[in-house]
Parts: sequence; C-alpha cells; structure tokens
Amino acid sequence: MEQEVGESLIQLGNSDGSNSSSSDPVTRVRKLLFRRMLVGIKDGRFFLGTFHCLDKQGNIILQDTIEYRSTRQSSPSPMEQRCLGLVLIPSSCQNSCHVDCSVEEQLSLLKV
Repeated sequence: MEQEVGESLIQLGNSDGSNSSSSDPVTRVRKLLFRRMLVGIKDGRFFLGTFHCLDKQGNIILQDTIEYRSTRQSSPSPMEQRCLGLVLIPSSCQNSCHVDCSVEEQLSLLKV
C-alpha cells in the first residue's frame, strides 16, 4: 500500500509532465489536504474521513472519520458504522486508498 500511496502522489504531479516545483512530493500531498479519503485496511474495514497528514513512513491520519465494517448476514444492514474522530492508519495495514475529487481532476490525473 505504501507503494500505491507513493504512486498516487506521483500522479498528482504536473499534468504537462515537466519537472517544476509542483512535482515535488510536498506539493502533491498538499493537494490532498482536507479532501475526503476512503482507506481500506487488510481486515476488511474501511475508514472514510478528511485527509489530515501523511508521514515519511506512509501512515495516514484522517479526521472526522467514520469506520465501516461488515456485519453478520443476519443483520438487516450489511455494513455497520461508528464515528471515531481522529484516526492514524499504519501503512502496514493499508490495502486501498481513494480520494474524492471532481471528474475534471480525475481527467487531469490521467494525463500524467
């Protein structure tokens, strides 16, 4: 997952392919700040929150986070949720990471 986060941060670089100041990692991470992020972890849970921080080890900190986990099939709802607040998700546990952005931003990321 650490590689996925690194690769996604590379994709957030300048869309014209030039190596300007916008291609440095700090600038790419700043573009993610305060966006809604969905992070899946290896035990099947998902955390939806506002991106707050990424450290050198690839750990993600989300704020105003809601945890989603699957429940028993006998339950009327297949997913159970609970509000957690500020959450640190270790890079060793991360399985997937998705950032909420507009269609135009998604298309600009594809041009990289």
